[in-house]
Amino acid sequence: MSKTSSEAPETTAIDITEILQRIPHRYPFLLVDRAEDYRPHQSIVGIKGVTVNEPFFVGHFPSYPVMPGVLIVEAIAQTGAVLMSKSLDADVSGKTILFISLDNCRFRHPVRPGDMLRMPVEVLRARGDVFKFRGKALVGEKVAAEVEFAAMVVETPA
Repeated sequence: MSKTSSEAPETTAIDITEILQRIPHRYPFLLVDRAEDYRPHQSIVGIKGVTVNEPFFVGHFPSYPVMPGVLIVEAIAQTGAVLMSKSLDADVSGKTILFISLDNCRFRHPVRPGDMLRMPVEVLRARGDVFKFRGKALVGEKVAAEVEFAAMVVETPA
């Protein structure tokens, strides 16, 4: 059976092996475990399992561990970088995707050990190597954070 143009595009899952090939982040700063519902140049959903073993919980906060908001935003941005890298089929050996703006950031619900973060990210605009995104971090049905951000591909110095 052939696809017609009115059918939704095929979606794909992205495992940790591909994420490690697409973005340069590594422990302890890699904040996306896998991704799903990838739609080229349109959207993706990042997944982050938050465990009590995260290094930031040692000091934030010892008696009531909460994932820092800036790291939640970073996890959303890394999800956007995976979408961008895969959509552009970027050569990650010579290029890096960098944050260039952050707007309308709101924190709505704490993220704690044991939570599963789902991070839907959608492309608002794309022009060449610059993408503008809207993303959220969800814990179950609760919005933990939401943000609009932009990123661009830059040459990595040799």
